[in-house]
Amino acid sequence: MTKQNINNQEDTEVKGFNEADGNPSCEGTPCDNMADDEQPSTDTMAEDGEQPAEEQSVAEPTPEEVIAVWRDKYMRLQAEFDNYRKRTLREKMDLVASGGADVIKNMLSVLDDMYRAVAASEKSEDITALREGEKLVLQKFEEALRQKSVTEIEAQDKEFDPDFHEAVARFAAGEDKKGKVIDVVQRGYMLGDKVLRYAKVVVGE
Repeated sequence: MTKQNINNQEDTEVKGFNEADGNPSCEGTPCDNMADDEQPSTDTMAEDGEQPAEEQSVAEPTPEEVIAVWRDKYMRLQAEFDNYRKRTLREKMDLVASGGADVIKNMLSVLDDMYRAVAASEKSEDITALREGEKLVLQKFEEALRQKSVTEIEAQDKEFDPDFHEAVARFAAGEDKKGKVIDVVQRGYMLGDKVLRYAKVVVGE
């Protein structure tokens, strides 16, 4: 075989390869078509069940829909509050009515004793016995008040306290009585920790 034939054969074997890196040459070959063939098409993805991102996203509610939802919540909350307020007011009224009835019921027994004392005073001339009967009625009345947490405010010979006492007059009573209660015009009472009625007193100066 001649030298020229050998060279022609080598050219034929390396035809279609780049001389630099040995990769297939794009001369006369559709390289772009080859790259496209290697990538899956959109039609193939659709056939596999995968949907585009635009179709998977949930539609956002409109401002009108949001306003309608919050308006409905507000109306429901307002109705619930109105029902709660009416129920609470009714319970308070029932509590006051039942509490007042309970106090009056306890006072009725004292009233019965007072009627008996008056009837006895009309028939008896024993002043000592009548006074003892009056004291018993008074003690029973005070006990009924204590059961309802009603207590008397101490005032006589105490330092004047505007939180519990109401000064109705002032008199000169000497240096040792200055600023103190020298007389009680009307007794004061406490209901628990709350002043039910201030004690009206005379204060020394």
